Amino acid sequence: MKPTSISAEALFEAHRSALRWEWIAGHAHPERRFDDSAVRDARSAADLVGYLNYIHPYRVQIVGRREIAYLAASAPEDQERRIARIVTLEPPVLIVADEQVPPDRLVAMCDRAEIPLFVTRESAGHVIDVVRAYLAHLFAERTTRHGVFMDILGLGVLLTGESGLGKSELGLELISRGHGLVADDAVDLYRTSQTALEGRCPELLMNLLEVRGIGLLDIKAIFGETAVRRKMRLRLIVHLVRKETMEREFERLPYEPLYEDILGIPVRKVVIAVDAGRNLAVLVEAAVRNTVLQLRGIDTYQEFIERHQRAMERGQP
Repeated sequence: MKPTSISAEALFEAHRSALRWEWIAGHAHPERRFDDSAVRDARSAADLVGYLNYIHPYRVQIVGRREIAYLAASAPEDQERRIARIVTLEPPVLIVADEQVPPDRLVAMCDRAEIPLFVTRESAGHVIDVVRAYLAHLFAERTTRHGVFMDILGLGVLLTGESGLGKSELGLELISRGHGLVADDAVDLYRTSQTALEGRCPELLMNLLEVRGIGLLDIKAIFGETAVRRKMRLRLIVHLVRKETMEREFERLPYEPLYEDILGIPVRKVVIAVDAGRNLAVLVEAAVRNTVLQLRGIDTYQEFIERHQRAMERGQP
């Protein structure tokens, strides 16, 4: 389940060192919370410039150099009215960036309205990028899938299949061939945008791989830092099935690429039969390389169909 809110204090502490900000007003209620509408915070550092009725209510509001200049150039009564307009829309947090000093009226009004006011020397654009990414990840739709998630040739690949088919052993073989482990057994998948899924390892299972007969292996300790990854974007699912299942349920040469829907996003999928004598690691690498070609617009199967049609048109056997 994704969280439905976050406190201003949690946001402040999460980026205290990275953004080097200070909390200068609105201390009365550090537990003040805001919900996932804040994910859609200011789209640019200039959202306050001009027509203040365009400020979106209930969103984190960034105040940069141009906004401060705009307020400073106003007559005292105009400045009071414009700042009041900002506060009336109840932003969960106000952040003053670009090494700017907030006007005294803004500080006083945030204190009265109990709106947290952070000040940082970092650029407004950088602050927006950091806060937006943090909130987007925090409030992202998420699910957990069973399988082994790996970085194979730069592609995030989820190995799935029935229990006992050797997914972890296959993962170990791929690691020994230079690929990276993200997660074994359970993979947390986050929908980070309209088209992207990001896979991470639950903290409890970090760097661990379970192999039947051996037990838990610390992949980072055995193979080194380069054998593990913190996260990867999911681009391909490799589903392992028994030979009988393959013959019964899947086509030998599927005319259309297979997809699996995860959190509303279609993910490419290939099915590989597990049988004695088959080198699964090589087959998975081949599937990944073929997927890379498809992502670049090169479809080998369609090219074969076109070649076959041209041969038929020429009357060749």
